[in-house]
Amino acid sequence: MDKLRIGLVCMAIGIGCGSWAQAMTDRTVMLMLGGQYCDLYLGNVESALKQIAGVKAVDLKSMKRHAIVTLEGDKSTTKQLADAVNGVKGEGWHCSAQVMK
Repeated sequence: MDKLRIGLVCMAIGIGCGSWAQAMTDRTVMLMLGGQYCDLYLGNVESALKQIAGVKAVDLKSMKRHAIVTLEGDKSTTKQLADAVNGVKGEGWHCSAQVMK
């Protein structure tokens, strides 16, 4: 019975450590959104960002006119994120993005 308990504890610790290690490799990037009509195309902005490799989550609600993007490791660059937003409905009046430092 003790071996079973030890085995279950070891499995629980292993699962917990695995998710903790994964969280350590994630990074968050904040994009400032611009463009006269960008607020009308937030669904398109989210879709464009989610198509980039390594994007795990896109938050467009926490901060007005900003996108908070959670990335898995170094699978993509901040330039790729900005370019994806800049490509939504063409550049200029519709949507643009700048990476916040």
